[in-house]
Amino acid sequence: MTQIGGLTAAQFRRKRNAYRVWAQPMGTQRTPKPLRMSKPTFPDHVVTSASPTAAVAPVASWLLAQPSVHERFRWVLRDSVDQLLDGQHTGRWNYLHLSKTEKTHLGTIIEISLTKEFEIPDGHELDWRIAGIEVDCKFSKDYGKWEIPREMYLSTTPAQRSGTADHVALLVWLDDDRSRWAAGLLQITDALLSGSANGDAKRKLNDTGLKQIHWLWGGRQDDLPPNQLLHMSDAARQRVFGASSTSGQRRINVLLREFNQQLVHRSTVLTVAQQDDGMKRPRDARLPRHLGAEGFLVLGHQDAHPYIAALLGLPVPTKGEFVPVRVTQVPKTDQRPKVHISGGWWAAAGPADPSGPAPRLPKSAPSGDWLTYLKA
Repeated sequence: MTQIGGLTAAQFRRKRNAYRVWAQPMGTQRTPKPLRMSKPTFPDHVVTSASPTAAVAPVASWLLAQPSVHERFRWVLRDSVDQLLDGQHTGRWNYLHLSKTEKTHLGTIIEISLTKEFEIPDGHELDWRIAGIEVDCKFSKDYGKWEIPREMYLSTTPAQRSGTADHVALLVWLDDDRSRWAAGLLQITDALLSGSANGDAKRKLNDTGLKQIHWLWGGRQDDLPPNQLLHMSDAARQRVFGASSTSGQRRINVLLREFNQQLVHRSTVLTVAQQDDGMKRPRDARLPRHLGAEGFLVLGHQDAHPYIAALLGLPVPTKGEFVPVRVTQVPKTDQRPKVHISGGWWAAAGPADPSGPAPRLPKSAPSGDWLTYLKA
């Protein structure tokens, strides 16, 4: 068998093709076929029962008692995908840009990230021990395809390797294409699994098992933080990545124009900038030599910025987020939401408003209070 650098010819071709996907020049990456991350997707009719079974109830109670658990859980999933894509170093923005080997690591990243986010204790036999119960975290991008190892349940087949008990699984699913996700709990038993195992002696849930999952928050969630670069039009993405093959600042400037009056997430900035100091690029974009000359404010999470965003009726950025907004000077009688900066009134500019330099914000509130200053 032909060997190339220790790999078979087939292995070499797969690695070469995976590299070619993300190593293309800026702006030429397309969404590979197939167009969807998940198939089959989460059925619309699947909802949870009103109350969990006695076996999973303590685990469900512990999870749901965590502060802001829904918000934190969905962001763990977003960050896990972004960590695997590693856009800052690779320029990748699509799950389908990953190699087959890389895709297998997403479940591990999610499990590690959930452990850290919620400080979940390690289990004695499985991933976790929650409320005194052994729990394993299982991820699949395809609904119903979770792979259950034998150590998770008591086998009813004589002489077959078996676990010490019927353990609980946290089953996680996400679809980055549609910004959907779900998490459910199920006590695994032999009767809830398909009859055949794969080469790793793992089995999937049968129809009865799928129907018994207790879905947290009632079922499928449609609020996975969006993959902003994936959901852009091809033309807009081409404008961003095609702005320069060498200047992260130029690409960021175009990105902020495209996202006028919208939140821009940290992972989006890092993927477009592809620099160690990528988060500095939006801050520099405020300068007169960049977007400041076009009337853009680039609002962050500090000083007057959150107040300006709120007063203009824009999303309020948190740490790691930015909201670019082109502003125009207006009379005090203008009925649009507006803010008072540097002796003038400013509102979010519409397409027909003229372009001009953005106002310069003082480094500290002259009145000692930003709201008083901005609403003068």
